Amino acid sequence: MQTRSKSGISKKKSFATSTTIDYLQTEPPTYTIASKFPQWREAMASEFAALQRQHTWQLVPPSSDQNVVGCRWVYKIKRNSDGSVSRYKARLVAKGFHQQAGVDFAETFSPVVKPPTVRIILSLAAQNQWSLRQLDVSNAFLHGLLKETVFMAQPLGFVNSFTSFSPSVADASLFILSHKSVTIYLLLYVDDIIITGNNSSAVSNIISQLSAVFELKDLGPLRYFLGLQIDYKKGGFFVHQRKYLTDLLHKFTLTDCKAASTPIATTPLLTSTSTELLSDPTPYRSLVGALQYATFTRPDITFAVNRVCQFMHKPSPAHLVAAKRILRYLKGTLDRGILFQPGPFALTAFTDADWAGDPCDRRSTSAEYRSLASGAAELSWIRQVLCDLGLFLPSAPLIWCDNTSALALASNPVFHGRTKHIEVDYHFHS
Repeated sequence: MQTRSKSGISKKKSFATSTTIDYLQTEPPTYTIASKFPQWREAMASEFAALQRQHTWQLVPPSSDQNVVGCRWVYKIKRNSDGSVSRYKARLVAKGFHQQAGVDFAETFSPVVKPPTVRIILSLAAQNQWSLRQLDVSNAFLHGLLKETVFMAQPLGFVNSFTSFSPSVADASLFILSHKSVTIYLLLYVDDIIITGNNSSAVSNIISQLSAVFELKDLGPLRYFLGLQIDYKKGGFFVHQRKYLTDLLHKFTLTDCKAASTPIATTPLLTSTSTELLSDPTPYRSLVGALQYATFTRPDITFAVNRVCQFMHKPSPAHLVAAKRILRYLKGTLDRGILFQPGPFALTAFTDADWAGDPCDRRSTSAEYRSLASGAAELSWIRQVLCDLGLFLPSAPLIWCDNTSALALASNPVFHGRTKHIEVDYHFHS
């Protein structure tokens, strides 16, 4: 059989191009075509604004272990009854065929009235001569709530790939931006902001974008933040609270006091059995609270501060003397702080419990075990923060504990009668 293809005869194919079709009267099939027309661009901008207004999504960094659903623009020309164009409509739709049943979607429905019901209402309106009004809910589907967590790619033409910060899971006031080789961290404390990153021009760009939205004061390099003073040194920076501590000494009239050589006395031991109590515990509580904040840069007073914190409910004059001793110790060590400088990337913790510090209630293994649990919980939280920052430890965090009984209890999942009361804490370091 002789065919046209065998004879070398080909039929000319007819096709239309975007230049021969009026896409203001015909719905464009792709974003590329629609983006050439201001009417369709305006329709897409309106749809995107509605999505933003309804807080339809939250921008997060892409993850390889999540099913990311694609999306596309769909265009529709709304016409009047006479066929003329009423408006241009753009809808952003997710590509449902990318979803996985039971993972990011389940059975759903939309309310659809039945035809007989419509006829009944029309009949009643006619019977009673009621007026019929028609309403249309704008962006109705945006008001629905998803039970599942769905990850979707950003829409064409509205990709915000650079300034999309994502909040930390561990700390809602920490925001992370990670895009290609650029990493920026932003810390927020009410109206105070710390911003840092590995690209100074990108940081400046973020500041400019924030300034366009908020009235900001660019204070330059970080020098003073919430009572913390930052001195830049060669190869690092030194963080201290000299001004904060000086103000604290002045507040409690200890500016000219004699400095103490240690933050806590070995004798006598502080107890809660004193019958002589402070008539007004407010100054004591204020001092102890202020000392707690001083531990930010002064880990050397942590134990002493923790000790006086145990008597906040019923402080005695002896407790006030102990708290003021910590302040007198700080008077002689105002220039101490923490030096931050490059070093090995590792996470190490030390736990200890002074179970003999309270002669009225001595608990050895129990206290050490709870201390170990608290340390493990804190390490777990810090590791989550590092994970949010995109940092992963080369080795497992290490906890040092000097109580062999507590270590044995942590290693052996057996709880005896005398240790059942601490069984809940076991799960922190099992």
